[in-house]
Amino acid sequence: MRLDKFICKSTELRKDAATQYIHAGKVSVNGEVVTNESVQVHENNTVLLNGDRLKARDFRYILLHKPINTVCSNIDEAYPSLFNYLQVERVSELHIAGRLDADTTGLVLITDDGRWSFDITRPCNGCRKVYRVGLSKALSHEQAEEVAERFLEGIKLQGETQLTLPAMLEVIAPNEVRLTITEGKFHQVKRMFAAVQNRVAWLHREQIGDVCLDVESEQWRYLTQKEVASFHKYPN
Repeated sequence: MRLDKFICKSTELRKDAATQYIHAGKVSVNGEVVTNESVQVHENNTVLLNGDRLKARDFRYILLHKPINTVCSNIDEAYPSLFNYLQVERVSELHIAGRLDADTTGLVLITDDGRWSFDITRPCNGCRKVYRVGLSKALSHEQAEEVAERFLEGIKLQGETQLTLPAMLEVIAPNEVRLTITEGKFHQVKRMFAAVQNRVAWLHREQIGDVCLDVESEQWRYLTQKEVASFHKYPN
């Protein structure tokens, strides 16, 4: 974590005030004065501000059920921010690990632990995301088998040079499927079905990794320690 961010997470100081203390030589890391706010510090480092040792607040890990017509942003835009549903302090320190479009509902993970969210969203880590997908065109048995095979082999999206990573398709009903992917390209699910001449009518994310959505729309809860730790099984 950057030194200025560490100070903000350990005190009530804003970033500009933390930077002023650093530039003034009031901050030391492991016994050495540091005047560069971008220096990286780690959990086992001894960071002093005016001689007082700092300890960062514990990271927060939150599951939220995103309703339709909300945005994964810290501020309201064309639609209201989903952060309006959180009753927690220091909301501005939180960010989303894998955003959803305004018209998509379902599981969103929110945290202030940047390393944890980075590992979740990196495609090479193979963290699966499971979506229920409503389709505008019903799939026959033969069509479903063909689409499932193409998704498993990887499909080329418009504007992309590489194939998508293998994805699993499970048919729930002629107009409804469950899709499991391990990456998160821009509008990926919608673009995948567009590539097979279909259109997504509605989209709902129900699982990330081993964490399943289990609260009602607009509700949230903290992840358990077991759920937080479950993402560490994915390779770096």
